[in-house]
Amino acid sequence: QVQLVESGGGLVQTGGSLRLSCAASGTIVFKNDMGWYRQVPGSQRELVAGITSGGTTNYPEFVKGRFTISRDNAKNTVYLQMNSPKPEDTAVYYCNSKVRYGLREFDYWGQGTQVTVSS
Repeated sequence: QVQLVESGGGLVQTGGSLRLSCAASGTIVFKNDMGWYRQVPGSQRELVAGITSGGTTNYPEFVKGRFTISRDNAKNTVYLQMNSPKPEDTAVYYCNSKVRYGLREFDYWGQGTQVTVSS
């Protein structure tokens, strides 16, 4: 069974930094497309960083240059480095893994970790 466990959330000041971790079990992160999403109450979940199985990363404009996604294959863990966060980055952050079984692909989510950015 695939499990994703996020950690590292908390309170951070504007201009500081925070690193989120997503430890995976039941799957191998470098074989999957992985991503970090965030959600605020009343809004849809949105992508903030993605990394493909081939190692290609992608970011929406609103985090480019500030957030970095990476993975440690030995630890089977994906990270989100958040530099210079802004109050509008406050949200619950979720780890996502797209796991392929033959021709089918399934989405798995972690439980989420709260990030609060104070000005």
